[in-house]
Amino acid sequence: MNSQTYSLGFKRAAGILMPLSSLPSPYGIGNMGRGAYEFIDFLVSCHQKCWQVLPLNPTSYGDSPYQSPASLAGNPYFIDPETLHARGLITKEELKTAKFSAATVDYGWLFNTRYELLRAAYSRFVPDAAYRAFLRREADWIDDYALFMALKVKNSYRSWREWQVDERNYNAAKKNAKALSDECDFWRWVQFEFMTEWQKLLSYAHSRGILIIGDMPIYVAHDSMDVWRSPEEFLLDENYDPTTVAGCPPDAYSEDGQLWGNPIYNWEHMKANGFDWWCRRVGGAFKLYDILRIDHFRGFASFYSIPYGDENAKRGEWISAPGRELFDKIKEVYPGGKIIAEDLGFITDDVRELLSYTGFPGMKLLQFAFFEENNEYLPRTYTTDNCIVYTASHDSDCTRSWAAALEGATRSRFLRECKRERGESATTALIRLAMNSKGKLAVIPIQDYLELTNERGRMNTPSTDRGNWCFRAPKGYRSDKVIDKITAITKNAKRAYRKAK
Repeated sequence: MNSQTYSLGFKRAAGILMPLSSLPSPYGIGNMGRGAYEFIDFLVSCHQKCWQVLPLNPTSYGDSPYQSPASLAGNPYFIDPETLHARGLITKEELKTAKFSAATVDYGWLFNTRYELLRAAYSRFVPDAAYRAFLRREADWIDDYALFMALKVKNSYRSWREWQVDERNYNAAKKNAKALSDECDFWRWVQFEFMTEWQKLLSYAHSRGILIIGDMPIYVAHDSMDVWRSPEEFLLDENYDPTTVAGCPPDAYSEDGQLWGNPIYNWEHMKANGFDWWCRRVGGAFKLYDILRIDHFRGFASFYSIPYGDENAKRGEWISAPGRELFDKIKEVYPGGKIIAEDLGFITDDVRELLSYTGFPGMKLLQFAFFEENNEYLPRTYTTDNCIVYTASHDSDCTRSWAAALEGATRSRFLRECKRERGESATTALIRLAMNSKGKLAVIPIQDYLELTNERGRMNTPSTDRGNWCFRAPKGYRSDKVIDKITAITKNAKRAYRKAK
């Protein structure tokens, strides 16, 4: 496929990055309730086309959606308590207990309270035809997810590597599943409720002309249903410990590199069975999203492999991956699937060749554009419109803080390449640079439109394990002033979509 002809379903558009968890709500975290519908209406008012979210998977240790215990499941915290109350599944008094008006997400509070609420709702749920259809439709994974979570609860949420021998072994655990049938039923219902609410929200987005861009991490957590039920898909030893783990090599930002700890895929095995595991995973994502952003795309060309047990990433090595064969298969199975490649980071010729081969649009992050002359992330250097342009990402500084910290030659280049209009902030100037680029889609984090600093708006700081994934947008983000600002920038860049009737 030629990269010049790859289509996302539009020629020129704009979108906003707003994690579902960051939406305002009175229940401690953004969810699939009223706040999500209001955000879709906000996008329409601003003439946007796309809503980009972070992974919707459950979170675990570290609260990162990129380290999920189940790649095909949805996060129970996103279930809307008001929806449960409206259907008579929780009482008015129980609804009140779910309220928690914190400025940031408190995952500890959610863990200690939200499941109690969900169990109360489940106790009043009466299985119906829609529920039975869901179980048939998701039979490939839902029973295994339910059993995995039931065993998690039984073992006080410890890693599955710490369970009893007959529980660590998937086949042995399946034989004893009946003993946990009631707990399994609860976790099946949790996913039914999540998927039901998400599909309703997705349908509303489509009715208003909005497309959802989802996000799929390249790796899964070792402590996950995915590794527990399919250990043969990963490089593990006889004790189910990884023989090698993922990360990034040392660079100017980290002299030890980044040790992520995710198990590495057994690519030879995956290739031999037609990449069935990947096809099922991508298929699950396409049920949730219109467009799929695949994180750490470079890992499909070659990946950084670190010996298990090392304290840092210094001894890692680059190993080739069968990216061409994988994406050939995915295109064969999902010929209409729309994919964005997150091709940031340490990019080599093999990554560029894979991106060109697939035809997927890559990402251009403007905060990377000013460290050298004629940088490839600078809009005037783009040779194609087949790219998605961002001011910042969920892993970077808020642009206001980033711009304030610029100095020396980098600051000089920024001021020269990103000229401000009268009375305009550096953040707005960078937004305009992104929006006026030739990229087919420009996506701006909501923090940048709101001119937030790191202290209030940063989502994640890589290589840190505390204080991340907690950002929540202020309640007043939908003000007329903000709508007028976004609309004007979008129209001037000729990216505006008409409001849906």
